[in-house]
Amino acid sequence: MHPIQSYFPEFSQRQFEQFALAEQLYAEWNQKINVVSRKDIDNLALHHFLHSLAIYKAHPFEAGSRCIDLGTGGGFPGIPLAIALPECSFTLVDSIRKKLTVAQDIANALELKNVQILNARIESVSMTAEYITGRAVESLPDFFNRSRHLLVKKGNAQHGLYYLKGPELPAGSFSGFRRQPQSFPVHSWFNHPYFEEKWLWHIPLQTDYTP
Repeated sequence: MHPIQSYFPEFSQRQFEQFALAEQLYAEWNQKINVVSRKDIDNLALHHFLHSLAIYKAHPFEAGSRCIDLGTGGGFPGIPLAIALPECSFTLVDSIRKKLTVAQDIANALELKNVQILNARIESVSMTAEYITGRAVESLPDFFNRSRHLLVKKGNAQHGLYYLKGPELPAGSFSGFRRQPQSFPVHSWFNHPYFEEKWLWHIPLQTDYTP
């Protein structure tokens, strides 16, 4: 059984078909542009789709909510999340246009009406959203400090930043936070050796953060 079907039996047939087509399209694009490591393309569903969907496992965003996926590259975690959450809107942001070309083409082919693409640096993005996502763009504290202006000013404790990265964090990284970050071991959802050192971090919406 395909890993997406194994871990997400609640998805519709349409969603399974979208994941299958995305897998095919990424493989084709990767022959032209190095979207993911060439030696990793055969593990796309496991290493990239499932890894991205750890955010869905932690908290399926509520219908109508907005997400800005920063440093998305070719569309991770944004594209898998957009398939999983068709009633949420996703803005995929990256400063490298050629990788965004891949994300746009795949979003179009999958008919993902909930995806828009933005070629920009984090600092120049002016929209706001209930959720910010990222995947190993830089250190977690640095990523949050550069992106927190994009979060809505009012919301609930589930809103905030969801970041896929390893467990290493310097002491005192979150001393200015009223709501402390949560960490989730990805292997608790996906039983595979690849995920043993993978973690998901959630920084709840901070209304009174002082760096």
